[in-house]
Amino acid sequence: MRAALRHPAAWWALLFTGLLPFFCLVGLTLQDQLGANPTEYLTRATGDWTLRSLCVVLAVTPLRVLSGWPEWLRFRRMLGLITYFYAVLHLACYAWFDMGLDLADILADIPKRTFILVGFAAWLLLTAMALTSFNRAIRWLGAARWRALHRSVYAVAVLAVLHFWWMRAGKNNFAEVLVYAAVLALLLAWRIWRRWRQAAQPG
Repeated sequence: MRAALRHPAAWWALLFTGLLPFFCLVGLTLQDQLGANPTEYLTRATGDWTLRSLCVVLAVTPLRVLSGWPEWLRFRRMLGLITYFYAVLHLACYAWFDMGLDLADILADIPKRTFILVGFAAWLLLTAMALTSFNRAIRWLGAARWRALHRSVYAVAVLAVLHFWWMRAGKNNFAEVLVYAAVLALLLAWRIWRRWRQAAQPG
């Protein structure tokens, strides 16, 4: 398994897997198979895949620690960029389908609706991380500032769940939201527990 993770083809295989939902959405769109409300389908699907990708990104470190295989880390940057890709698509669906790409209307709408405001805040944080995801950014920012910036992924996780929660509040349908919230809470709780355990060790 470790040898497979080190193989160059593993990176490409995971990239293709991560983009497969996008290819499926393109195929469904071209075949007019998005159902009675294509706008809602695409907006919801891109949002769902953003959350799923975020869960996968946050699972990389636990996988590395629990398995003892540092090879998992070679996929983290690519998985983070896939998450950002779906977040951009999700924002584009809102800006295009809901707001007609009218920038003035978009800027006026963002602070009016809480779920859009927190979703946009999450997108801004993801944008900052995506723009600084390359090695040269570490030298520009310094390792400490770079790590601090990229720890904002935890804030993104909280904001993403809140975005989904408030969006579903109108329909009073929280079952799916609770699944994502539970997974992300578990991944964040593991990190808190690990830091507490490291701090409690002598020396």
